[in-house]
Parts: sequence; structure tokens; C-alpha cells
Amino acid sequence: QVQLVESGGGLVQAGDSLRLSCVASGRTFSSSSAAMGWFRQAPGKEREFLAAITWSNGRTYYSDSVKGRFTISSDNAKNTVYLEMNSLKPEDTAVYYCAARDRWYPFLYGGYDYWGQGTQVTVSR
Repeated sequence: QVQLVESGGGLVQAGDSLRLSCVASGRTFSSSSAAMGWFRQAPGKEREFLAAITWSNGRTYYSDSVKGRFTISSDNAKNTVYLEMNSLKPEDTAVYYCAARDRWYPFLYGGYDYWGQGTQVTVSR
């Protein structure tokens, strides 16, 4: 079992930056395709994939909606993944979730089996 704990959310103004963190615990990832991802869900909307990174070689993948503004990174020694968010907009307001997988899946935007509780990000005008 994997436990994920997100932190770093809060209330910011448009144009500000914020860094989210997600610490994974519970077991060691063994699959060469193990990855961590960030998703978000705004009120009344479906959950949206944002970014992902593989543990083995740090390969990243971004959705078009955040490419160039958000950066995902990892610290394998700390079992922690980060999401650096720049030039935040009011439409970035959502609950942000960290997710993990420890198996093969053909795409980095899917196949996640473990989820954190989420952290609220609110961007005011």
C-alpha cells in the first residue's frame, strides 16, 4: 500500500507562484514504469491530468493546459514529488491531487492506483 500526502496549497493572487509537494510512503516502488502524477479538480468539473514523472529516469509529461507554466520534479531520496506552478490564474483554482502507480501503463497520464487527499489551491483576481 502507498500513502500520499500533499502540501503547499493556499490562497494566492493571480500571477503568483506556488509549489506543491507530495510525499510517498508505505512501500518501495519496484516497477520500471512507476510514476507520480498531479491532477486537479475544480468544482463541477471532471478531474484533470496535469503532469507526471517517472521514478526511474525522471521522464516527464504535461498536459497542454499547463505546459510552460507548471514544472514537475522529484527527489527520489525523499520520495517526494513537486509541482511548481507559475503565473497562476483564477481558473487554476481547484483541489490538487497527487497520484502514484507502480505498474506498467502505456501512457503517463493514466494507470494511477494510489491517490492523496488533495490540497486546495485558490487563485484570486
